[in-house]
Amino acid sequence: MAGRAQPSGPAGSGGGAPGLLPLLLLLLSAAAIIPRGDGQNLVTEDVTVVEGEVATISCRVKNSDDSVIQLLNPNRQTIYFRDFRPLKDSRFQLVNFSNSELRVSLTNVSISDEGRYFCQLYTDPPQEIYTTITVLVPPRNLVIDIQKETAVEGEEIELNCTAMASRPATTIRWFKGNKELTGKSEVEQWSDMYTVTSQLLLKVGREDDGVPVICLVDHPAVKDLQTQRYLEVMYKPQVRVSQNYPLQGLTREGEPLELTCTAFGKPQPTDMRWLRVDDEMPQHVVVSGSNLLISNLNKTDNGTYRCEASNAVGKSHADYMLFVYDPPTTIPPPTTTTTTTTTIPTTITGTPVPLTASAEALPTVQLSNASLAFQPDSRAGEEGAIRSVDHAVVGGVVAVVVFAMLCLLIILGRYFARHKGTYFTHEAKGADDAADADTAIINAEGGQNNSEEKKEYFI
Repeated sequence: MAGRAQPSGPAGSGGGAPGLLPLLLLLLSAAAIIPRGDGQNLVTEDVTVVEGEVATISCRVKNSDDSVIQLLNPNRQTIYFRDFRPLKDSRFQLVNFSNSELRVSLTNVSISDEGRYFCQLYTDPPQEIYTTITVLVPPRNLVIDIQKETAVEGEEIELNCTAMASRPATTIRWFKGNKELTGKSEVEQWSDMYTVTSQLLLKVGREDDGVPVICLVDHPAVKDLQTQRYLEVMYKPQVRVSQNYPLQGLTREGEPLELTCTAFGKPQPTDMRWLRVDDEMPQHVVVSGSNLLISNLNKTDNGTYRCEASNAVGKSHADYMLFVYDPPTTIPPPTTTTTTTTTIPTTITGTPVPLTASAEALPTVQLSNASLAFQPDSRAGEEGAIRSVDHAVVGGVVAVVVFAMLCLLIILGRYFARHKGTYFTHEAKGADDAADADTAIINAEGGQNNSEEKKEYFI
């Protein structure tokens, strides 16, 4: 080709000067058989779009040299030649056209639009690059199917969640409340679509009643797609016995006792009764519905009292163990205390020793030669029980101190009494053998000559 032709219109336009149409057809035919090159000067990106939305295809030239840019569909039909659209499909719209870019939008995308779209640049040699449009299809329906609408506590139920006609296949996740559970999924393919079913086996308890089970879909075409079903679980009664009287107190002999039985279940319990375990119910016990009353407790009432409740699911009970304690002992009122001043005359070896002591209700005590006489000055106690007890303690301490002093004085008196009498000195030594007094004086050791030198000291 001696020179590069610059066509003035797209192939198949039917317009232009005579002879232009064969030239255009020749160029398009040549383009149809041009192998894909490296596309060194062309840039484009793959497009992922959700079914029904808009896909935008961009063919860009890095270094523009005023070459012709055109866009072809997967069937090699020209969508745009420069800014002209030969293809009669109004869903394709020109967004931007310049020497360096051709940008086209495709509205209301469907699965049939998926495939490779080619960008061509008429250079020497020609260049081509393709972009791939991927169409995502969200699930059409999301349904949870429960094997049994109403389950019984402890039973295992089966739940199935189905996501239909999606592309690609969805991922299904299970939640019970805020806790994620694990299910088992199966995938079925229909043409270009996928249907996913996930199975969940769940053992239910009374705590699951009214809790939502959620089926959530992970899919690139949709966010926060989920559905849920609320569990309905039947369970046998839950029974509790509470003590109304005495409140937080001991059950004592002669006092009343009142118990109340409460039961919750699904369905609500209709039958409730009181009994005494391993014994007959005392005749003086009054049962009124859920209440049990004993007006006057005694030791024969000791035992275990049981409240039973039942519904369509089953029967439950709660026990109350009664132990009757002795009645409280009567505490006498505090006694009135008096304060007395007592003079205690004490005679030890003929010497009177006066002692004065202050005591409360001090008794008369006789020890050896000591005599204790009391003349109390009584007055009515006007203080509280605590102050009276303090005075009694002080009086007792004073009495003990006085008694200790008396004992000490008696011991001292006896000690001095034992050390009184006649003392003999060495001057009288040898007088026992003398015939008379004069001889004894003469024979006494030391005699009169030493009488001035020897002295006796008495203490």
